[in-house]
Amino acid sequence: MATKSNGARRIVSLLRPSIVDTSVCRSCQQTLGRRQYAVATETPATETASIAKDPSASTTFPVVKPVYTINAGIALSRPPQVTRELEPFEQAYYFYQKRLNERLALPFTKYFYFKRGTPADEDWKRKILDRRTAARDIGKYNAYASDAWNDELLVDAREADPAHQVEMLVQDAEATANATSQDTSKKEEIPRPFPRVTEADKKGDEKSLDRLLPRTLYLLVQAKGGYWTLPNAPVEAGESLRLAAERTLAQSAGVNMNTWMVGYHPVGHNVLEFKRPAIDQAAGTELRGEKTFFLKARIMAGQADLSVNTLGLKDFKWLSKEEIAKYVHPGYYHDIKNMLADR
Repeated sequence: MATKSNGARRIVSLLRPSIVDTSVCRSCQQTLGRRQYAVATETPATETASIAKDPSASTTFPVVKPVYTINAGIALSRPPQVTRELEPFEQAYYFYQKRLNERLALPFTKYFYFKRGTPADEDWKRKILDRRTAARDIGKYNAYASDAWNDELLVDAREADPAHQVEMLVQDAEATANATSQDTSKKEEIPRPFPRVTEADKKGDEKSLDRLLPRTLYLLVQAKGGYWTLPNAPVEAGESLRLAAERTLAQSAGVNMNTWMVGYHPVGHNVLEFKRPAIDQAAGTELRGEKTFFLKARIMAGQADLSVNTLGLKDFKWLSKEEIAKYVHPGYYHDIKNMLADR
């Protein structure tokens, strides 16, 4: 009898580990010690009959399901229009490569184009002298001289500035055009490249798409409450996230923009928790907050127009990633910053 009892104990120990078993870790021992096991018992017939007669006799609590409003958001961007400015090290590096190419390339046979001793030849020699750039130790640099190896750039030399190089090329083109022109009464002018700093940059016009040309700009809108967000609106019943995003863009910034949706899947999301959830007793739901999923879009032409918006928006701005952080809530920016381009 003792043997049978010992065998049953072994089976029970295998099915349910003991809290004093050394093979059980400390965390599991604490869990087993706190766990309470209930045994299902048969409900007496009298108690069942009383519950059937009076359902309110049993204590029950309403089940409230937490829900969130699902919004479709738009990260509408204007891509960079020009390349970014070169860093000082990059300018020096490219200028060094230019000198290295001049030194290693074969000497230019100028007499193929200009006869020796002619005015054109003398003019070419003058231009070559004017184009020689400053070196730190030898003054004017000559790629074909015996000391051409000493080509270290002079600090803050204007010849290394890309803007100066472009201006010199334009002046040479104007001189050539005026020299070959038959109408000497009119001076030929070659169009200069457009400046990187626009009038919108000088005026600080944050609604213009012509500002911060080397950066990516995003459309930011101001709601009724005065807070700034990316355009967003609730997803309607039977509507996909992509269709909801397209509708949101049309209802918020108007239809005077030529836009292109990048994809069908969101690139980021934001969760807004309400301080006081709204409970709908009839539906048995508790509205805890909003979840906004953002899709990417690009503007190709046009401009935002809030005059006919149906979302109650008050204002808009085209801002870069760093500028957005100044207007939105820190928690909101934390959720969207990783989907914004750094340049």
